[in-house]
Amino acid sequence: MRKDFSLSNDKAMVNFTSKYCATHEQLLTSNGFKRVLKSYLSSIEKRNSNVYKYIRKSTGEIEKEKLVDNIVSVFKLLIVMDRESILKLNSEYTVLLKDKNIIISFIEGLYGFWRRLERYTIVQNTRINYGFESVNFIDANTQFSKLILVTYRRIEENVIGAKPKVYRQLPAGGNVGLIMNYVKWDIPEEYACLKNVPFIDSVLVDPPFIIYPKKNTRSGIFNECFENPIEGCKINSDHWFCYPAKVGELLAYVYFHRDFMSHGISLCNLFEMASREEYENSRPDIIYVFGGKDDSDEIKTVFYEDKKNDVMVGFVSYGDAIDYFGYMKKMTLTLHNLIMIKRGYLPIHGAMVNIVTKDDKVANVIIMGDSGAGKSESLEAFRELSEDYISDMTIIFDDMGVVKLDGDNRPKGYGTEIGAFVRLDDLDPGYAFREIDRSIFMNPDKINARLVMPVATYNDITKGYPIDLFLYANNYDDDGEKLEFFNSLEDALPVFRNGARMAKGTTSEKGLVKTYFANPFGPVQKQEDTEKLLVSYFDKFFKSGIKVGQIRTCLGIKGKEKDGPKNAAIKLFETIKAML
Repeated sequence: MRKDFSLSNDKAMVNFTSKYCATHEQLLTSNGFKRVLKSYLSSIEKRNSNVYKYIRKSTGEIEKEKLVDNIVSVFKLLIVMDRESILKLNSEYTVLLKDKNIIISFIEGLYGFWRRLERYTIVQNTRINYGFESVNFIDANTQFSKLILVTYRRIEENVIGAKPKVYRQLPAGGNVGLIMNYVKWDIPEEYACLKNVPFIDSVLVDPPFIIYPKKNTRSGIFNECFENPIEGCKINSDHWFCYPAKVGELLAYVYFHRDFMSHGISLCNLFEMASREEYENSRPDIIYVFGGKDDSDEIKTVFYEDKKNDVMVGFVSYGDAIDYFGYMKKMTLTLHNLIMIKRGYLPIHGAMVNIVTKDDKVANVIIMGDSGAGKSESLEAFRELSEDYISDMTIIFDDMGVVKLDGDNRPKGYGTEIGAFVRLDDLDPGYAFREIDRSIFMNPDKINARLVMPVATYNDITKGYPIDLFLYANNYDDDGEKLEFFNSLEDALPVFRNGARMAKGTTSEKGLVKTYFANPFGPVQKQEDTEKLLVSYFDKFFKSGIKVGQIRTCLGIKGKEKDGPKNAAIKLFETIKAML
């Protein structure tokens, strides 16, 4: 990003490297402030609000640029003197400042407009020490936020003529701060368009970070294509960023357009960020381009296996239809799973937890199922029930993991994510408030409201845990035992292979649906290869003494969304106590 300020798609980006405002005057005369002011004026003009009609009439200006300049001049005066003093000294502003209440409404509206934007501050970490790179970035964000807050308060106080009795210390600077690096990596010629895109080196989040994507569900599956979609992609490196992610044992370069900045930043709560030493001069296992533009008008959600360069490629084209974090997360995991299948490992769509009781006994449980099956909800209910008996619960994976055979030919579970993409609708109402200080919230006022929060460390998810219980999350019937076990591979495989569930609004599906192995993120696309792995691994499960069964969460049954996971958790807890 070369410009000092960018405003696009309700996302404001402030480039501290190009310009850093340290005084009220620098702030008010900056390009960024004028752009925000102009956008706010356009929004109230569109509504034809009384505030806009008053401002325009009192200044006599029709041209937006001149109107902005006039308002900036008034604000600069209001920084150093009160309204009454300005009226005495300068009659030019008598009409504009005459109605104190409307001016206050205008100031409050402008401040609220700014705070409703997604706000990002950026430092580009180059070898040239200029601009703002030598100053501590966290302090810079703090001081920038303070400058905006003090400027707003001083202007409003000088209009009112008195100080307020109540101060609300709201975050007014960037929601997110980024330090960017330009790095060299072993880039094949087919991906030359990505060469100059900067990598995210560090992220500073000021929670709660609340975003409002245009979509709150994901549709369809990701399809394979047989021509590299990146070669025809149009990339303006000033508008793109790269998040270097560690997805399980794999290295992924996730490229995203600035209009989907919130999704790219949310990755920091989901995937461990790779260090510069890990990605510089290195070729990744995965390259994913999110929000790319090509010559086609259709929305593409495709993957491509680049055998020549040994890279798995994902591509999702630009458009409002893909403005949902599920497209960012699930494609990354699909690419991971395709590589795992290719290497002979079994990807699992589900949740795994390591449980340590207060008398030091250990159980490792996997609950698998497609989106909305109740796997995460059951484990959360389990956590709440078990405080008197359990000393530690470590989440190995919350959505996607992989089973591998260790040196002793024993099945072990590994995770891919350090975070969780949690659906709030089916959790305890207080859950969101307990996690508010470290979470990224998405459409909290809508169906399928979500939050992204860290739940594990990278060391925990990559350690590898021997499996004791391997369960299928049945959310659609309540006709049998809450927890039942299968006696053989022949009994178990049909249930796991069918992947039946009652759709819960997390995707565009409705009613009772079936998905091969409950995993549309790799196994569906590579069924023939996955089927061989299924038979082999389930045979090993039974021979290793792993208890294989299904747990009835009832999450898809109306009226049982809360009690279903809780009752399933009670039964799971009783079973684990009996095992240990």
